[in-house]
Amino acid sequence: MTAFQISVPASSANLGPAFDSAGIALNLYLILEVEEQRNWEFIHASDLLPTITTYEEHYIYQIAKQTADRFGVVLSPCRVTVTSEIPLARGLGSSAAAVIAGIELANQLCDLKLTNADILKFGTELEGHPDNIAASLLGGLIISTLQEDVHYVQLPLSELEAVLSIPPFELMTEDARNVLPATFTRNQASMASSLSNVLIAALATGDFTVAGEMMEKDLFHEPYRAGLLPHYKQIKQEAKLAGSYGTVISGAGPTMISFTQKGTGTTLAKHLQKLLSDFQVKVAEIDQQGMQTKTLRPATD
Repeated sequence: MTAFQISVPASSANLGPAFDSAGIALNLYLILEVEEQRNWEFIHASDLLPTITTYEEHYIYQIAKQTADRFGVVLSPCRVTVTSEIPLARGLGSSAAAVIAGIELANQLCDLKLTNADILKFGTELEGHPDNIAASLLGGLIISTLQEDVHYVQLPLSELEAVLSIPPFELMTEDARNVLPATFTRNQASMASSLSNVLIAALATGDFTVAGEMMEKDLFHEPYRAGLLPHYKQIKQEAKLAGSYGTVISGAGPTMISFTQKGTGTTLAKHLQKLLSDFQVKVAEIDQQGMQTKTLRPATD
């Protein structure tokens, strides 16, 4: 019987002003260990996963079945052991990771031979935009846009560390979306997009001081979402005092992500943890590989 493992990294979208167009992969992982058997079974091996009663209601299974149905094939029953280091509804791409895992599960079980381009396209259709999907699938920093097809540029961004300030409460993406304005004036859009342009140029050229400044000047979403996060100003101020280049809301929040020079994240994390006793403060590296699949045991007759 075939046995294989799928590993998908977490992701953080927006980086401040690059709203819905930038994402980075982080070395927190959703891992599936899969073995074919007579009946479907999902086993949760970590606490950061929702409670389920039947395999049909499992989100990863639902995505896998949608993928199989799309290609007119049938999924083989499996035992799927799921481990996750990605907290739910915290702005760290847990949904996108599950979508990628579900598509790849069907890809492996049904021998669909999907390319990364295929997975990116289908995953973006399911998620609605490519920022988290592209980052978790491909790794590194991904700048993307959806114009009929997904177009993207990948940067390794290996010189930075991220410090995650993860609060004990959830924030649903829909609630965070609802506080945003429906439209911007031309002047507002021009200024907001120029900040994003300088941010990406600074990251691409390694000018992290300027990148940090641009991160914290966002006009697209952070001014509106800040009111949902009582810790917003404190974390930004304290992280800057402790040497962070810049701190932004991770995705839709409520996690805050601070960027610092590689090798200094632990010091920054210790500083923030003293101030945020009920938070989980973690140092994360930028994952450079994206989704990985490996055989645990080859198929036998």
